[in-house]
Amino acid sequence: MTLTVEGTDYRVYYEENGTGIPLVCQHTAGSDGRQYRHILSDPDITSDFRVIVYDLPYHGKSLPPDGVEWWKVEYKLRAAFFKEFVLKFVKALDLTDPVFMGCSMGGHLAADLALNHPDEFRACIALEGALESHDIQDIMPWWNHPRLSNDSKPSLMYTMMAPQSPEARKNETIWMYSQGAPPVFHGDLYYYGIDYDTTDTARMIDTDKVALHILSGTYDWSATPEKCQALHREVDGSTYTLMDEVGHFPMSENPEKFKTYLLPVLNEVRSS
Repeated sequence: MTLTVEGTDYRVYYEENGTGIPLVCQHTAGSDGRQYRHILSDPDITSDFRVIVYDLPYHGKSLPPDGVEWWKVEYKLRAAFFKEFVLKFVKALDLTDPVFMGCSMGGHLAADLALNHPDEFRACIALEGALESHDIQDIMPWWNHPRLSNDSKPSLMYTMMAPQSPEARKNETIWMYSQGAPPVFHGDLYYYGIDYDTTDTARMIDTDKVALHILSGTYDWSATPEKCQALHREVDGSTYTLMDEVGHFPMSENPEKFKTYLLPVLNEVRSS
């Protein structure tokens, strides 16, 4: 599809499978929708949920926009664009009471959407969604440094996954990272580590309007369990699940284990 966001037309690729409650999924920084391929093909989920997975512009098959000289400006993902994009995507598909689920920067966005657009969603599911992630700024210069190869990015991502996760799934996760444009990962981290901060606002999320479910992996050293629990403590009525034996990429590094944590949340969403 083509979506107009902040006055620019963006080419947006998405995949979907299943019927029922719309479940819109946002990938992590610097990657793409392939991270959710196991969710897309799981009949235990798609029997009740219409799973919709997109590639954010500049990611995966969502190529940079025509008509603008995007290569002449630094890519930076900002909160205003991110939120508007999701709202426009949901509207374009004419979704009614969708569920939003995002991981990492998508987990942060889940809280951002619950705070700023509670009437647009039935529930928001924050995977590795923290209260803030400002300490990532210390390593942000590494992500697009001319003296570092693109291998440094997936190699570091490997360290964010659990030792119990299947080796094949972990390597598939970092394979996806190896294919992303280096400036895009760096630009995504602008939202993740700089633009996003709910330290003073998370308490204003009204879970009577939109449910907020927070899940965090024990081996995530970026959006640590402590940071995710901090978000949970600020939001009255939110739920928190500590996922043992997974790290920063639960849906791709260990989909079978992740499923055991996700299904109870989806059952709660369905019953409510």
